[in-house]
Amino acid sequence: MKKALVLMLVGLSVAGCSQTERGAGIGAASGAIIGGIATGNVRGAAVGAAIGGVAGAVIGNVSEQPGQCYYRDRYGNRYIDACPRNY
Repeated sequence: MKKALVLMLVGLSVAGCSQTERGAGIGAASGAIIGGIATGNVRGAAVGAAIGGVAGAVIGNVSEQPGQCYYRDRYGNRYIDACPRNY
């Protein structure tokens, strides 16, 4: 019951946000959970939240830019460029 209540409150807290803010919030929460589980301590959860927040903000920001797509090259670098025609 507590988990359902927490999830509902988190959902309501990001309901009025922009895509960038929503992406950052969801990324930070997911990163904190994954980092905490993977390392078993608070430091891992904090690092996961920071990395997830930045990644979520980048992805959310791209979704606000019509005609722009988010890409990743073979080296893992992320960049934004124009989407292919008829996309």
